Amino acid sequence: MPITIQQIAELAGVSRGTVDRALNNRGRINPEVEEKVKEIANQYGYVSKRKRVKKTTSKSVVKLGVITQLSESPFMIKVNEGIRDAKEALKLKDLEVLVKESNTVDENVQINQINELISQGIDGLAIMPIESEEVRFVLNELTIPVVTFNSDIVGTKRSCFVGLNNRKSGRVCAGLMALMTGNRGKMLIITGFFSNSVCNMRVDGFVEEAKKTFPEMEIVGVHSSFDDEDEVKKIILNALETYPDLNGIVIASSGQNGVKKAFSELKTKKRPFIIIYDSTPDNKKLLRENMADFLIDQDGYVQGYKPLFILNNIISQGIEPKKEFMYTKISIRTKYSI
Repeated sequence: MPITIQQIAELAGVSRGTVDRALNNRGRINPEVEEKVKEIANQYGYVSKRKRVKKTTSKSVVKLGVITQLSESPFMIKVNEGIRDAKEALKLKDLEVLVKESNTVDENVQINQINELISQGIDGLAIMPIESEEVRFVLNELTIPVVTFNSDIVGTKRSCFVGLNNRKSGRVCAGLMALMTGNRGKMLIITGFFSNSVCNMRVDGFVEEAKKTFPEMEIVGVHSSFDDEDEVKKIILNALETYPDLNGIVIASSGQNGVKKAFSELKTKKRPFIIIYDSTPDNKKLLRENMADFLIDQDGYVQGYKPLFILNNIISQGIEPKKEFMYTKISIRTKYSI
């Protein structure tokens, strides 16, 4: 197997970005470092993606694989719509798209899906990766281009990531909560699965910004709901029993309907300030019914649509993405803007 960019980077003691600039003559690099990188590449027989593309595109049909997770979650409605539209648009380019869906965050299921698609002869992979060493290892063994979307995974050779800057969105969330609460009070954070890196980054961003900028905001708990609305309801009711003066609730994952269930059961006119994620029909309804104050959307449609075109450009034309991180817009919605 030819040497990879990551392996060249390790041997040269530089970053993958530096190797990419050296091998593609993009400048902004020390000439001695560039020479060292090229020597290692030549010594170990590095084969560029552009040359691999020529072999791939000799086939009559190019195959792209797509792997998603939590496929039944409401936020996937827009993502799947983007994937479907991209498939239709790319039909005109002698290109076939194979989609594997899973409603779990099980790493073994995802690894099996990757292997199944490889056995079907895919030339590129768009994936919502599960953060695990096993998935990371499998992706690094692939010799085809990979684009991650919605969720990312560090330490892999993927070409780029398409999705929300989740850590930044968490900081935005903290700022919104501070505006509503006067920069103080008790805060409850509800996430989905602790193995979901997307939600973890949102929580991390909120906690970081709260500690740095709003020290009088006290985070009383971070609870996993497994994206289940009944579990969200249970968490809220238990928290309010312990902290009747709770000021704010952030739900960084699915299961938002649990908010309505909890406060319908409590039958109270006053509630904590609430921020939810994803512009789904149910979440818009929560805003309209004053069961939530702000909604942060991540443009799921673009996340589903764009990766397939990026892969097609790499495979068919040898055009690499210009950016490693292609972030979608952080959209803030209220009942007046949906």
